[in-house]
Formats: sequence, C-alpha cells, structure tokens
Amino acid sequence: MDAITAPARRKPLINSLFLQVLVALALGVVLGMAAPAFSVQLKVLSDGFLKLISMIVAPIVFCVVVNGIAGVGDLRKVGRVGVKALIYFEVVTTAALALGLLLALVAGPGHGMNIDASKLDAGAMGSYADNAHKLQGAGIGSFILNIVPTTSIDALARNDVLQVLFFAILFGTSLALVGGEKAEKVSSFVDAVATILFKTMSLIVRLAPLGVLGAVAYTVGKYGVGSLQQLVSLVVLYYAAVAVFVIVVLGGIMRMAGINIFRFLAYLRAELAIVLATASSDAVLPQVMRKLEHLGVRKSVVGLVIPTGYSFNLDAFSIYLTLAVVFIAQATNTPLSLGDLLVVLGVSLLTSKGAHGVPGSAIVILAATLNTIPAIPAIGLVLVLSVDWFIGMARAVGNLVGNCVATVVIAAWEGDLDRARAAEVLGEMTE
Repeated sequence: MDAITAPARRKPLINSLFLQVLVALALGVVLGMAAPAFSVQLKVLSDGFLKLISMIVAPIVFCVVVNGIAGVGDLRKVGRVGVKALIYFEVVTTAALALGLLLALVAGPGHGMNIDASKLDAGAMGSYADNAHKLQGAGIGSFILNIVPTTSIDALARNDVLQVLFFAILFGTSLALVGGEKAEKVSSFVDAVATILFKTMSLIVRLAPLGVLGAVAYTVGKYGVGSLQQLVSLVVLYYAAVAVFVIVVLGGIMRMAGINIFRFLAYLRAELAIVLATASSDAVLPQVMRKLEHLGVRKSVVGLVIPTGYSFNLDAFSIYLTLAVVFIAQATNTPLSLGDLLVVLGVSLLTSKGAHGVPGSAIVILAATLNTIPAIPAIGLVLVLSVDWFIGMARAVGNLVGNCVATVVIAAWEGDLDRARAAEVLGEMTE
C-alpha cells in the first residue's frame, strides 16, 4: 500500500491513498457547508481513526527501537547517534524559535487589535489552567523524572511515547549486552511482533480517508468557512512561517545531505495529507518510519531519531510558541523590551520540550510560557483559542517534516543513509 511503501510500478489512481484523502477532504468541506449540524457529529470518524492509530503506536515504537539497538550491536554507535540527534534538535529548534520571533516583530499581526485584557473571558481557559500551572511550576527536574515510567506497562497503557522510548532503550541495550542465544530468541520474537503490528497498521491506514472526512467536516461544520476572519493575519502568517522554514531552512539542510526537499515532500505526500486533515502527526508515525527505512535510512537510526524527535524536535510548534507570545503582547498593547524578547526565546527553548503527552499541549505550553513572563497578560491566551485547531493543522505537518528531515540528515551524518537507494526512490516521484 502506498502509505507504507513506494511501489515500483504505478497503481491505478483509485488505489492511491493520497487521492482518496484529497477526495475525502473535499467531501468534508462540502458536507460541512451544506449540513453543519450533521457534519459536527462526524467527528466520531476522526476520533475513531486516531484511537485506532494510538492503539498500536507505543508497542510499535518499543519493537522498532529494541530491534534497532540490538541489531546495531555497537552501543557506542547508538550513543553517538543519540548525541548527534540531540545536538541537531537544539540547533534547529533555536532557529525555529528565532524565526517565529522575527516574523512576529516584522509583520506585527497583533497590532491594531487594541484588546483590553481585563475584559477577556478567563473561563475560556478552564480546561488548560491546571495543566499549565502544574507544568510551569514543575521545573526541569520534574520533566526529567517524568521521562522515567512508573512501570513499563503503565507507559505502554498511557501511550507515552517518550517513556516507552526510555524503557525501549534500556531493554534494547540490555539485550545487546546479554547477546548469545537468549538474546537472539528475544530479538527474533520482538521482530516478529513488529512485523505483525506493521501489518495491523496497514489495515488501519485504509480507514484514513474516513478519518479525514470526519475531521474536515467537523471543522467546517462547527467553525464555518469564515471563522478565521478575526485572527486571519495570525493564521496566514503562521502558515507562511512554516512554509518558509520547511522550504528554506529544512530544504537547505537536506541539500547538504544531497536530497531535494520537494521530492522528499512528494514521497511523503499521503502521510502529510492525513496529518494536515487530522491535525495529528501521531496518525502516521508507524507508516513514516517504514517509508524512511524504504528510502534507505538504517533501521536503527529511524528507531532512535523519530520517537525522540516527537518530544524534542518540535520545529513548527517552536515557531508557533514565540509567534503567539509576541502576537498576544501586540494585541494587548504590551511593550516588550530586548530583555523581554530574550526571556521569551530562552523560556520557549525549555518549555517547548514539555509539549509531549500534555492534554491540549500547544495551549498548555503557551500558557506555561506566558506565566514566566510577567509583562505579558497570560489571559491573552484566550485570543488564540478559537484558531488553535487551524494552526494545529500546519503545526502537525511542520513537526512531522522536521522529524523526517532530522532522521535523514542524522543518517547521512552517521553514514547510515543509502544515497543510491534514496536517489532511486525519490526519482520515482518525478515519473
């Protein structure tokens, strides 16, 4: 199926997942406009699809990471890849944060709104306030402790990818250290389970068009086509920022690895369409891992970088964080000094790492960031609540592309990218 592998021969268009998703997306828009009340109820299709995906994401991550580490054998190489990944994540995340800050200052999307913060509805933040308070006050120590699961089963049950990753690294390392016949038996079993899970994923992904139909119909039916009028400048600016970051920044990084960013995006077009419609990158995590392996990236690199990136390499989220903070300051006529801007940049670099696994993560992390900058009224967060879903669509796409690019670049850096294979696979995108 083209969601997982790039076929050698052209399939009928009707079998193209990308085309099916586009048709579902268009149908969702039409339904949302024609029958809003009915369309809102279709959200069950999107929720159901995402739950099916979520059901097997954690065990797939566990199996892939364990197999990757055990397969490498050289634990020093595993550590080297991990260090390179973290260095890359920090550099690119800083660039993303700086881009969001720069665009907000230059474009000034909040200027002219003249919002009186005292008249904003604090009740609209209800479901996010407690989480934001806990996160803001927890500190780095609590974040690090949260990486360690209470039990391995608990991490799998809650689908906490970062905790599953931590346990998988320990388990895979132990498996590599034990070696011999016992380790071989366990490794073969984990590999067999992974094969079955990926087959399960190939069955679930057939339902992607239904999930997209439900998500788009719900969005249009609930918010309407004109729902972005008040904050359209912020939404447009954010989409433009993500596009610039992907094409210019990530494109430049990929060029150094010898890969054309546009061909790479075309290779992932079906997955990107699903993520755009559902506003969730979790929906395609297993398929993306398989496609990167098919591209020529070594399995061990894919297994380490992609899951880690879901928590530590949130490029599009980082752009949104600084852009939204400055937007709120501008909208409420709050002057920001150079010192305030540096604080925004520094705090965002830390809080952006806490987004994974937090309910309503974007709003929660934004609230936690605002709480550390007294000059900006935190209640201004209410201004972006109404468009968070629309921004979330581009945010999820940008995060996914950033993680895929990171995996390819680190593989090339480590010498674990089959360049001939990549050229062959990506060459098919132009045929």
